[in-house]
Amino acid sequence: MFITLEGPEGSGKTSQIRELAAYVESLGYEVLTTREPGGTDIGDQIRQVLVRLENQGLHPRTEILLFLAARAQLVEQVIKPALSAGKVVLCDRYGDSTLAYQGYGHGLDLSMLRSMLAFATDQLKPDLTLLLDLDVETGLQRKRKEAEWNRLDAYEVAFHQRVRAGYLELCAQEPERWRVIDAGAPKEAVQLAMREAVARFINENSKKPLSAPQEKGN
Repeated sequence: MFITLEGPEGSGKTSQIRELAAYVESLGYEVLTTREPGGTDIGDQIRQVLVRLENQGLHPRTEILLFLAARAQLVEQVIKPALSAGKVVLCDRYGDSTLAYQGYGHGLDLSMLRSMLAFATDQLKPDLTLLLDLDVETGLQRKRKEAEWNRLDAYEVAFHQRVRAGYLELCAQEPERWRVIDAGAPKEAVQLAMREAVARFINENSKKPLSAPQEKGN
């Protein structure tokens, strides 16, 4: 099972994914957690190029090629082997980030990007994607307070608004794969909503039904 987390900047994916992984493990699954860009030695090196504030001159086409290079390495080295071994893979960002950021954000051709994604990922798509949706201004304020400000954060607000709108459009296009989570809610409520979405998905796709998830710590 391949589950991805998506969302605009500051939506809390990175902090929430660890607790979600622990919950999925409590259901009896072996879980591998990874992130994009990165997740491999090669991908982490590419990540440093992508996030450095000094690299403001990075062209959008260069940006997409770097993201795709890191993703191709992650798919072949980490994700596909884990899935073949029967693990649940949780990934902080994946191909939908490319469509949202480089497609809707930068205005690159979506059809072209989908073809490039298919090549980079060997056509591997998530089974379930959780969108942690959040108001753009709130998310950017969170990033300024809680995390290292990077090159992608520094794009103009209008860019981030296009990204968020793009995510919502992607949800509308594939409602069977996406689940929208209100990331503006308290952290515990966000985590519970994520657990409920995963449990419901497993129940719908497994012969072994699960009981409803409880509040954190239960």
